[in-house]
Amino acid sequence: MDLKEKIRSVMDYPKEGIDFKDITPVLLDKDAFRQCIDEMSELVEGEIDVVVGTEARGFILGAPLALNIDAGFIPVRKPGKLPSDTASCTYDLEYGTDSLEIHKDAIKKGDRVLIVDDLLATGGTALASAKLIEDLGGEVVGMVFFIELEFLKARDLLQKYNVKSLVKF
Repeated sequence: MDLKEKIRSVMDYPKEGIDFKDITPVLLDKDAFRQCIDEMSELVEGEIDVVVGTEARGFILGAPLALNIDAGFIPVRKPGKLPSDTASCTYDLEYGTDSLEIHKDAIKKGDRVLIVDDLLATGGTALASAKLIEDLGGEVVGMVFFIELEFLKARDLLQKYNVKSLVKF
């Protein structure tokens, strides 16, 4: 099936002028969801120790993908959501700044890490996740996204990484 046709566009969400790409119709259809995870798994190159999924839809796609490729899973969350000692990274958004956190003991030196998220837009969130991983001694060996908004040119920001996406707008 064509997964792109399953993605719902919601105009003016979360603010005017934005065409939000909603993946919930894919998640609702068990066959589409399975196909999405299987096809994203096929984009993975090499051996991966852990998959990092970024809050929140990165959890939904990253955890089953990690199981598919026989890797562990680590959540990267908004501040104050993780219960143990964390490392944090603040990054710029179009309309301000945001921060992400990861448990300090989640990544071991030399871990081969794959970053997974639902959407690649400007690349700021992916870059912040990569910085957290690298600061803890991990090696980001790839980034896999369900959707990429090519017109925002995030790949320019992520040039040093192996970036793959399943559906492009």
